[in-house]
Amino acid sequence: MASHTELAALRAARRHDSHSARPDQRSPGERDRDRILYAPSLRRLGGVTQIASAVEGHIFHTRLTHTHEVAQIAFRTSQYLQGNTPPDVIQAVGGLDPNVTEAAALAHDLGHPPFGHTGENELQLLITKHTPDSFEGNAQSFRIVANLEQRYDDCPGLDLTRATLAAILKYPWLRDPNDSMQKKWGAYPTESADFAFARELLASSDRERSAEAEIMDFSDDVAYSVHDLEDFYRAGLVPLDRLILQSEEIDRFLDQTYRRWEREDRKGPAQDEIRRAVRRVQDLASIFTPLTEPYNGSRTQRAALKALTSTLIGRYVMGGMKLRIPDASNPRRVEQDEELLQEIVILKELSWYYVIETPPLLTQQIGQRRIIQDLFDSFVHEGTCGNLKAFPTLYREEIELLGTPSEAQLARIVADMIAGMTEPQALAMHQRITGHGMGSVLDVILEG
Repeated sequence: MASHTELAALRAARRHDSHSARPDQRSPGERDRDRILYAPSLRRLGGVTQIASAVEGHIFHTRLTHTHEVAQIAFRTSQYLQGNTPPDVIQAVGGLDPNVTEAAALAHDLGHPPFGHTGENELQLLITKHTPDSFEGNAQSFRIVANLEQRYDDCPGLDLTRATLAAILKYPWLRDPNDSMQKKWGAYPTESADFAFARELLASSDRERSAEAEIMDFSDDVAYSVHDLEDFYRAGLVPLDRLILQSEEIDRFLDQTYRRWEREDRKGPAQDEIRRAVRRVQDLASIFTPLTEPYNGSRTQRAALKALTSTLIGRYVMGGMKLRIPDASNPRRVEQDEELLQEIVILKELSWYYVIETPPLLTQQIGQRRIIQDLFDSFVHEGTCGNLKAFPTLYREEIELLGTPSEAQLARIVADMIAGMTEPQALAMHQRITGHGMGSVLDVILEG
């Protein structure tokens, strides 16, 4: 095991270290957090869907508001664990820095394209026709911080520390081009050197996430489950009042949830465990009496809703996981509370049943897929024909640097461009290239 000093140096190392020598009162993790906080790719998430479209209005979370909440939960969870874990355990898991975990949380959704998972799935289908490297939102996030963002003229990406790069890797393995069934991975082959650099934090045989990556992913689940419940109860889509009071509503919800898990060949918790988890959440929510009525926006009800979400988050932050020394029988660096995980699972399922698998959202997604298809096919065609002036400057420069790009290289640049759009930008560009809205010759096309 590395000494404390050796581990600190290993964690703080950067691939391109030429800009890290000047005096700075911040820790390496704080510098990483600030670099991501001011990155244009983070600001873009204000125009990207969480579940409901980013143009629906202030009621719903966007990817940006979700990201900031994940970052806050990740920081507080790390802070709690840091204060309640023996130093030798923290050393054994490879270190723990709340600033690193917060930085990873800020970066975790940078690669999600317009229209959320609908856009991600469509880009996967489209780019796979041109390159086996495919498209994946988590790998795209890693690509952005390692390669696409431009902080310094003489090195690509944000030049983050090894610890933060490792913490971003929710799926700590590369895309396997020979595995057509592979659904998730953490990096494309183009970022394999950055991936290898990040994973030097751990033993070469270690395939597990870093402790900070585990905390980041857990915080994502907590924010998703709790804040989407808040959004959709306020919007009148999730009937929290009936779920608290009516067993019939719970039965319908659980029946459809089990059916979906069966269709997807997904192994969730046992039904009796889920029932107990539902009862625990019901009991907790029923304490806040105003929530036993349909949402009306009263001061009392808004306060009760905030009290519930705060209670749930505190419950999961302080009880959801603890750090452990990995061993041969269990190589993971965290031990999670199964009962609390079951509660989080069932809270996430509320959005699926009451919002995601409903005609209003599903019909929106048909149009969203069409937009992604048309954008991708049009720009691949223009690039193949050599009409590079149709591309925004940033992406035109990338093509010109390659000289004559291969089919795979061109498809990757087009995917980068689409994944770097906000939803309003994607809609406007789609209207422009299809002739449904001509725009103006004075329009700025995705510059900066």
